Amino acid sequence: MTLALAAARQGITAHVVEKADPAELTADGVDARASAISSASWNLFTNIGLAEALRPLGCPIDAIAVTDQHKPGRIDFKPHEGEAALGRMYANRDIRLALFEAARHEPNIAWHTGVEAVKRERGPHGVAVTLNDGRVLEGSLLVGAEGRRSPTREEDGIGLVAWDYHHHAIVTALAHDKPHGNVAWEIFYAAGPFALLPLNDLPDGRHRSALVWTVPAKDAKGVMAMSDAMFTAEVTKRMDGMFGGIELIARRMAYPLSYQNATRIVGDRLALVGDAAHGMHPIAGQGLNLGLRDVGALVEVLADGMRLGLDAGDAQLLKRYENWRALDNFTTMSVMDGIVRLFGVPGRTASAVRRLGMGAVQRMPALKNFFMNEARGTSGKLPRLLQSA
Repeated sequence: MTLALAAARQGITAHVVEKADPAELTADGVDARASAISSASWNLFTNIGLAEALRPLGCPIDAIAVTDQHKPGRIDFKPHEGEAALGRMYANRDIRLALFEAARHEPNIAWHTGVEAVKRERGPHGVAVTLNDGRVLEGSLLVGAEGRRSPTREEDGIGLVAWDYHHHAIVTALAHDKPHGNVAWEIFYAAGPFALLPLNDLPDGRHRSALVWTVPAKDAKGVMAMSDAMFTAEVTKRMDGMFGGIELIARRMAYPLSYQNATRIVGDRLALVGDAAHGMHPIAGQGLNLGLRDVGALVEVLADGMRLGLDAGDAQLLKRYENWRALDNFTTMSVMDGIVRLFGVPGRTASAVRRLGMGAVQRMPALKNFFMNEARGTSGKLPRLLQSA
């Protein structure tokens, strides 16, 4: 939907096919997940007209703390005085509500919900998609934005470089006694990372954070089967009293974790964006932001080409999109995979070496600035939509 809205602002029309009911996707309590929106991604939302709706709902990330089991040698990432926050935390539901409301008032978007594609045809002069209700939609370009199991990608025979991390992410939300101070915590344990991400306080004034607890796949069912009291006790133990007393305020959800990167992201009149093109470990919350950079790049390439009279499905335009995104996608995903593997090495010696390295980074401002720019999403060649106005 972000892609469709961004394209619409450039005068490009689109059909959006969504098999789910929007009311189900935005129902309270259906999705406990929250997403970190980088500074660059916030610029995208601003430039497509969502800032007014989203600004009051997001919690600024004023600092990021990284620690190995709460032991000495942690890293603190904090912007210099006068600099913007490292990003904002949003409940996924709030982002969806803003996107869907904007789409309802956008004449350049034809939104088809509660249906799915049963046939996709691509030819030299255009594309056609047949829906399960019999309707046929026509256009110049087919975009696969259906997530990791993209049927559009699979139908085109696009391969994947993929592996399983053999871990699950347990996701929920917590209320807690002490304020989080707008700090995002990444606490590494041998069994997997444990992230606490700041959210806005609840209407009753209670402090709130999103939790992403990574556990071995063999333990995931047991963790999900715990009573709320037992689960809360285990979470409290890993928080080491940081936020005082805690309370579970959302249902738990479990997601298997894996790495996958499409061997190509374009085809004949075809482009892939977001998780259809790449999926990574959520260790630094970069998955959605990487997809939003896909959106900015694809819209810019299409808009520039169409102003010159080229067709949206032109092979040269799609190749430019693929070349633009290739390095950023590969670099970001490789770095995230390397961090997962580095902190997954068990043992006291490995922990001591990691903490020694983290202590060194803490004392190197230039390296910390590099990592902060990566977190903001402001490194490399940014599409115009992801630049500040």
